[in-house]
Amino acid sequence: LQRQAEQTCRQLLRTQEEYEQLLQAAVEQAEGLEQSLRNAEAVLAERAAQLRDAQAQLSRNKLLIEELRGENRTFAMALQAAELKQKSMEEKNQLLEEQASALKQLIGKITPASLSG
Repeated sequence: LQRQAEQTCRQLLRTQEEYEQLLQAAVEQAEGLEQSLRNAEAVLAERAAQLRDAQAQLSRNKLLIEELRGENRTFAMALQAAELKQKSMEEKNQLLEEQASALKQLIGKITPASLSG
C-alpha cells in the first residue's frame, strides 16, 4: 500500500509537472498573442491616422477645386468680354479703314481739281 501510495504520488507529481509545463506554454502563447494584438492595434492606429490625413487632404483638394472652378468661370467671363471688345474694336477699325479709304478717294478727286483751278 505504501509503494502504491508512493507510485501514485510520483504519478501525481509528473501529472502536475506536465500541467505546469502546459500552463507555462499557454501563458507564453497568450503573451505572444497579446504582443501580436498590440502590434496589430499599432498598425491599425497608424493606418487610421493615414486615412484621416488622406481624408483631410481630399477635403482641402475639393475646396481648392471649387476655388479653381470659380476662378475659371471668372476668367471665362473675362475672356468672353475681351473677345466681344476685340470684335467691336475690329468692327470700328474696319469702319475707320473704310472712312480713311473714302477720304483718300475724296482727297484724290479734290486735289487735281484745286490744282487745275
